[in-house]
Amino acid sequence: MPLISIVIPLYNKERFIKETLDSVFNQSFTDYEIIIVNDGSTDSSVFIVNAIGDQRITVLSNQNKGVSHARNFGISKANSDLIALLDGDDLWEPNHLENLYNLYEKFPDCGLYATAYNKKYFNGEKIKASYNGLAKEYFGIIEDYFSASIKDSIAWTSAVLIPMKTFRKVGVFDEEMRSGQDTDLWIRIALKDSIAFSSIASSNKIILAPKYHLSYSTNRIDRLKLFEKFKAVELPTTSFKKYMDLNRFSVAIERKIAKDYINYRRLRNGIDPLNLNFKQRIILNMPSILIGLLKRLQNTLLRCNIYLSPFK
Repeated sequence: MPLISIVIPLYNKERFIKETLDSVFNQSFTDYEIIIVNDGSTDSSVFIVNAIGDQRITVLSNQNKGVSHARNFGISKANSDLIALLDGDDLWEPNHLENLYNLYEKFPDCGLYATAYNKKYFNGEKIKASYNGLAKEYFGIIEDYFSASIKDSIAWTSAVLIPMKTFRKVGVFDEEMRSGQDTDLWIRIALKDSIAFSSIASSNKIILAPKYHLSYSTNRIDRLKLFEKFKAVELPTTSFKKYMDLNRFSVAIERKIAKDYINYRRLRNGIDPLNLNFKQRIILNMPSILIGLLKRLQNTLLRCNIYLSPFK
């Protein structure tokens, strides 16, 4: 039985899947299996995978039911008690699985293990994610997951290791959510279990264009469900309330750009202004046309390897 099962949902990733798999084959940690769940791809993604012919790969095919169903199906077929998730267009550094497994060996009772990660926009330079209140070199259990995640999230889908016991405790990905399902799972885990983190950035989030990323699709309106699901847990002046308000801010901005003013106002009214920084408060109240211009400017600067964010 392999020590780690790697679950990869696959939907029309013919441009990326070979490079993604090569980043797995280059791992210093080699005791793994790869479960690829073809979620009804209509391009040559599966042909490319089958042509590789590696015996560690198992390909399972379903009709297109969404990324949550694909991940859950792959998890249900895993032969290991440890699940590493990887999307079909992201890349691992050669030490990634070793980094995660070292965390697991040092802190075997945690509900989730996460490594730092880089964000790579439009094939530009790597930008390391930023975490709140953590030492530059950190290897241990996070004292407050929600406080640490108010800049960038400690947990990110292609940079986590999750024991099967965690899924049995809190459940798997919510298949009724087409966006935000990963955040939903991290919240459920963090509310019940410890999370261990390594500041060694060993995974890379590749962001090329909206059409390649579910998180940028029209499905993002499903993130509204997050706030209903956890409303009873949001006590005033807590780090979780601030974390959720920052998520409200992000979704409110998207709703305003989309001219969905009803949901924009609903989200804005649920935010404690003290949980936003000065830039965020200004942006939240800007006209939608100005927010759209700022977003386009941000994307232009990203192509020049200049990263500006309201969260910093």
